[in-house]
Amino acid sequence: MTSRSPFAAVVFSWLALAGGAGAAQQAAPAARIAELQARFDRESNSGRKAKLLEKLGDAQFAESRRAGREGDYQAVGLLLEKYRDNVRTAFAAVRRRHPQAEKESGEYKRIEVHVRSGLRELDETLLVAPPQYRPPLQIVRDDLQQIEEELLRLLFPRRPGEQPAPQKPPAP
Repeated sequence: MTSRSPFAAVVFSWLALAGGAGAAQQAAPAARIAELQARFDRESNSGRKAKLLEKLGDAQFAESRRAGREGDYQAVGLLLEKYRDNVRTAFAAVRRRHPQAEKESGEYKRIEVHVRSGLRELDETLLVAPPQYRPPLQIVRDDLQQIEEELLRLLFPRRPGEQPAPQKPPAP
């Protein structure tokens, strides 16, 4: 039996711990996403829901980047689809609570800024994704683009250079 030097024993045990920590670090983002998703789903206040969307979305983006590095584009698609669904939910909650976006714009702006970062994430993902995964990712991107346009329209209803919608003449 060979005996190890104390230094080798320390290095070996450190490497074993580092390997275990790596596995724990991979499980930690998934657990964080699950915890944030549960909080997001339970939240009834639209302002807190919009704030949670930022944290949850950032965690989902980080996890999708990690999955993309590993080549798991199916997981990337699922994460980004869930992000889109969360954006829809938060947007609907804000619209119910604050129907006049122009006057109460804070939560709308918070969602719009995060949707814009989500569009950048999707653009980067679409560039590197294999061709068979691009159509579903493009659908998610198109949905987020429509949500962003709606947010901007609600935040800035009177835009210079745009013709106002024609008004109907009064009924006789």
